[in-house]
Amino acid sequence: MKDQLVREAHGVSKRYSVAFKKKVVQELNKGLLNMVQLRAKYAIGGKSSITRWSQQYATLAYTEKALVGRPMKDKLKQRIKELEKQLEDEKFKVLAYEMLIEIVKREDGIDLLKKDGAKRSVSLPKPAPEK
Repeated sequence: MKDQLVREAHGVSKRYSVAFKKKVVQELNKGLLNMVQLRAKYAIGGKSSITRWSQQYATLAYTEKALVGRPMKDKLKQRIKELEKQLEDEKFKVLAYEMLIEIVKREDGIDLLKKDGAKRSVSLPKPAPEK
């Protein structure tokens, strides 16, 4: 690390490939590591290098005013979509159960939705065998 600081002090700076820069920006956008951790992991000099790379190579489009904070992580957007899908599935289940209850009530005359104070029957009569 001291060697790196000495080289930078003498004006010698490292050049990184575009592929490497994109890889670092991709890791940053995943949100698992922050800029300080990425600088330490890859021994990147300069405090603003990753910030510049993020502006150049990020797949998310930011306006100049939106660069103040971290962008929302993709994991959060993914989780929101998963929860919305689960909610939609549950709504269909409720609709199916309501239809099933209505069919049982219409065809068999059994009201499955009883009030709290209703007494429960001991046994239901056995259906007559069909011929």
